[in-house]
Amino acid sequence: MTDLSTPSPGGASSFWKGLRAFVPLVPGVMPFGMVAGIAAVQAGFTPIQSMAFSLIGYAGSAQLVASQMFGQTPVLLIVLATLIVNLRFAMYSASMLPLFDGVPLARRWLLAYGLTDQSYAVTMGRPATEPNPVAYYTGATALMWLTWQGGTAVGALLGAKIPASWPLEFAVPLSFIALLIPVLRSRPQVLAAGISAVVAVAAHSLPFRLNLILGAVCGIAAGLLAQRWKGQR
Repeated sequence: MTDLSTPSPGGASSFWKGLRAFVPLVPGVMPFGMVAGIAAVQAGFTPIQSMAFSLIGYAGSAQLVASQMFGQTPVLLIVLATLIVNLRFAMYSASMLPLFDGVPLARRWLLAYGLTDQSYAVTMGRPATEPNPVAYYTGATALMWLTWQGGTAVGALLGAKIPASWPLEFAVPLSFIALLIPVLRSRPQVLAAGISAVVAVAAHSLPFRLNLILGAVCGIAAGLLAQRWKGQR
């Protein structure tokens, strides 16, 4: 994490600014974290295992995918599915790389661990006059991490007391939909989401939840083709 004790332009101030900028997102992150904790317990994890899973595999939507596939799918396919879900972070990292020029590699690894959709959005939407974007990102990331881990812990403890017969699975797709809808701003994005959904549902009978991987691949391909066609026009 950024060393705020070293001389840097507005380091500590930027940290708290980033933290405060993230506060409006807390009400949305907390229930999502609870759903992740409940999903892990419903998949067969103990509450302690669920919280450890969230600490080690801090990955939001990928945690939900892994929980849904746990016990029904080979580990290799679970890893592949979570990698596909998290491909967007490669693009996030590339766009943020100029902000971390001069930051030691070891510190970058720690900062990368905290990268989420929400902390990325807050950092990239920071004021243009912000003197220390690294500290700003660190503040947003710190509150995001605390909120997510707290929500996961509450969900894990709550999920342990909910009968397995209760159909909580609906909360997972609803959470994905809530994350997806606000970012669909162009026709290629809408097409990619639509193709992914149609293929995943149509291929529901495939074993090992391969319909999720197939849907993701088809959606990405459709979105890229649409974007290329749009660019040629």
